[in-house]
Amino acid sequence: MSEAPPNLGPAPAGGGEGRQGILFVISSPSGGGKGTLIRRLLDTVPGVGYSVSWTTRAPRPGEVNGVNYHFVSRDEFERKTRARGFLEWAVVHGNLYGTTRAAVRHELSRGRDIVLEIDVQGAHAVRAWRKLKKSVASIFILPPSFETLRARLTARMTERPEELELRLRNARAEVEQYTHFDYVVLNDEVERAAEELSAIVRAERARRARQEWVARRVLASFGASAAR
Repeated sequence: MSEAPPNLGPAPAGGGEGRQGILFVISSPSGGGKGTLIRRLLDTVPGVGYSVSWTTRAPRPGEVNGVNYHFVSRDEFERKTRARGFLEWAVVHGNLYGTTRAAVRHELSRGRDIVLEIDVQGAHAVRAWRKLKKSVASIFILPPSFETLRARLTARMTERPEELELRLRNARAEVEQYTHFDYVVLNDEVERAAEELSAIVRAERARRARQEWVARRVLASFGASAAR
């Protein structure tokens, strides 16, 4: 299985040598709608790519290996774990999920912004990495209600009844984790929530701390004579 990072296209406007990419960590309970919002984000905001995670669960109808996830055996996943190849990994609803270090580091060092779609356990693990602290912006996708979440999970018909109940039992504990995230987006209406998510990405790019190197480059162009 290839570990090559996805082709993310050009870096964001204003990017280039000296720019550190942003790692957008996006989480929600199962059925929260983060996948739909992330697809809208990737379609509408240039220069944002997607980090493809590893998982031991079986593909759902329509999912493509290497696009939605890298679908691997438990043995292969555990070998990667022993080799310390994951930035984060967790057991979620009985399956293993993980993000490889190499792909994330490679893209961030090139000044590219990437989305990491992970559960709340994985988000906690990423936030705990001190080396990544300045590169991470975390976003929690909040469902409007438990009943809406139940309806979404039931309608997609991708889990067996026992799997559905497990996800619903875990949902409250997952939603309680919203307090640990930088941003919360209420996914009550897809278009509005997608616009809000895109606005967060643009605002993070414009933070003074992230644009410091740009400002210094512009100041240097004025020269010493212009300062007098």
